[in-house]
Amino acid sequence: QVQLVESGGGLVQPGGSLRLSCAAVGRIFSIRTMGWYRQAPGKQRDMVAAVTKDGHTNYADSVKGRFTISRDNAKNTVSLQMNGLKPEDTAVYYCNGREVQIPSYFYAEVWGQGTLVTVSS
Repeated sequence: QVQLVESGGGLVQPGGSLRLSCAAVGRIFSIRTMGWYRQAPGKQRDMVAAVTKDGHTNYADSVKGRFTISRDNAKNTVSLQMNGLKPEDTAVYYCNGREVQIPSYFYAEVWGQGTLVTVSS
């Protein structure tokens, strides 16, 4: 069994910074891609940033230059450094793992429980 455990959400003023962290817990052989998605009230869940185990990154246009994703393959963790936060960044942020291999099982996709980020003065 695999769980993704997130931390680091909260309330921040516009222009401020937050760092989200996610740890994959369980006996894990590999996770091909780890990333962050977000969902604002009344909107669909969208990709924010993702990183493969080889270090290739992908960002939503709306966060390029402000957010940085990083990953530690040995610890199965992924972090999202968010700078220059805007009110429109307010959402529940979800950690995502794709192609997760554990002993005797393969998960196409695993989700964390979500952490709320609120950007407001």
